[in-house]
Amino acid sequence: MGSSGVATRSDTALGWRAGRGALAGTVVRVVLCALAVLLFCGPLVTVFSGAFDDSHDPTALSVVPAHATLANFEAASGHDIWRYFANSLIVAGGALLLQLLVSVFAAYALARKRFRGQAITMLVILTTMMLPEEVIAIPLSLVLGDLPVVHMSLRGTLLGIILPLGAWGFSIFVMTEFMREIPVEIEEAAKVDGAGELRVFARIILPLCRPALGVIAVFGFNMIWDQYLLPLIVATDRDGYTLTVALSTLRADDQVGAGVVLAGALLALVPSLAVYLSLQKSFLRGITTGA
Repeated sequence: MGSSGVATRSDTALGWRAGRGALAGTVVRVVLCALAVLLFCGPLVTVFSGAFDDSHDPTALSVVPAHATLANFEAASGHDIWRYFANSLIVAGGALLLQLLVSVFAAYALARKRFRGQAITMLVILTTMMLPEEVIAIPLSLVLGDLPVVHMSLRGTLLGIILPLGAWGFSIFVMTEFMREIPVEIEEAAKVDGAGELRVFARIILPLCRPALGVIAVFGFNMIWDQYLLPLIVATDRDGYTLTVALSTLRADDQVGAGVVLAGALLALVPSLAVYLSLQKSFLRGITTGA
């Protein structure tokens, strides 16, 4: 029996043939990977290098600092960068905790209960995600200046930034869809065994939602940390600025060098990176399981 003479081949994940065109495919892959690394890692490396470089020329940024120094961080400290950093941490921590609480309880009601107007409620929540910040900036400023019923002003306080960020439609939507995937039989079996509503929620539903909690925690923290317009309209003086607002004022100051701004930008990157690394396992599980 003669051989058919048909050459075997295999396809890679990107669709390139391994065999006759293997060398060309490898070259293309290396070039594409190098471009991806340059596009995504290049700015980060430049920020890191510029933060430790003593050059005052904003056009002289390099991958490796010519003269490594901590002078930029010392100069940033002179501009109260650590106070703004602390304000951002307080806002992000308080708002994220409130956002998680609101999201899990709202999602539990929307996913596990049945009531009139449920679809309309979900539609209203999703609609809030489509409103630009600029549209609600003025009404929100008026409300924070004179809270209904209590007639108290939250302008100039960190609480005025935390409260509006305590509910986010994206987090509620993600948690609702994840809770709907939990089999009802598990909840019914727990109730047959004598577990109450609160115990079922705390001991069964929440542990099963850890991947989704990781997803909304990472996205929620980044959303809160990157806020600019809300802290700007709430603050009445520089003491109430968050780090994002402070960086914009430093950038507009001609007397402040680029290295000082990059030092502040590097500080702003650390918390987001730390949150992602600490919740990486839950975040990836939530993404892969459809959260």
